[in-house]
Amino acid sequence: MIQKHSTPTAPTEKQTSTAIYGLRPVIEAIEGGTRIDRVLLQNGLTGTLAGDLKGRIRDKGIPFQFVPVEKLNRLAKGNHQGVVALISPIKFHDALDLIPSLMEGEKAPLVLLLDHITDVRNFGAIVRTAECAGADAVIIPDHGSAQIGNDAVKTSSGALLRVPVCRENNLKTVVNLARQCGMQVVAATEKGASDYLEVDFTKPTLLIMGAEETGISPELLKLSDVRAKLPILGQVQSLNVSVAAAVFMYEVLRQRR
Repeated sequence: MIQKHSTPTAPTEKQTSTAIYGLRPVIEAIEGGTRIDRVLLQNGLTGTLAGDLKGRIRDKGIPFQFVPVEKLNRLAKGNHQGVVALISPIKFHDALDLIPSLMEGEKAPLVLLLDHITDVRNFGAIVRTAECAGADAVIIPDHGSAQIGNDAVKTSSGALLRVPVCRENNLKTVVNLARQCGMQVVAATEKGASDYLEVDFTKPTLLIMGAEETGISPELLKLSDVRAKLPILGQVQSLNVSVAAAVFMYEVLRQRR
């Protein structure tokens, strides 16, 4: 349902519960500090105001993508002027600040890094398990990750409102920082040399889970200290990523209890 802003606005200055559309409204939202998950821009969008918007998006490091006008038409029931900003229901944290802070605590932290997991249901299920298993944070890339909207919050059973989520431009930088801070980096991969039960999860751990289709990025695999796998006895060669993540996280919990 479309709702007007609390202050008088022009016809194009509209907002829904999950999106803002129109060039000036989106610019104002960015400048006002609205939690924006990502901005969708119409293919071929040009003009002075559009150029101003693109500059602000880049300056603020907000994820964006170019999409067909038909997608924008489905999201906005009005004159969207070629732009729709999807609102995030959560506040994002900075991994470069959060990881050192976690390492200063008394408990060994467990941080999940989700490498380009785009399915909202898998993402929500992983965060739900992370909250239940006592994980300290979840890190995602700012491009190529599941949209964090109301559907993700619902799928996570509200866990997204409890577990700190970091959205980072450079995952390699995050992994290198974790190692420098004293965390072991464990990559969950069916090509791993170690059985997951052989890993010492009592240590501070950054656990990397990859997308089902492509797995963990080669550059992140190279940075990992341990490549661990789950035993597969059947004909299907891999588990759903949310199930695999749950097995790993509860092994961490088992060892630490």
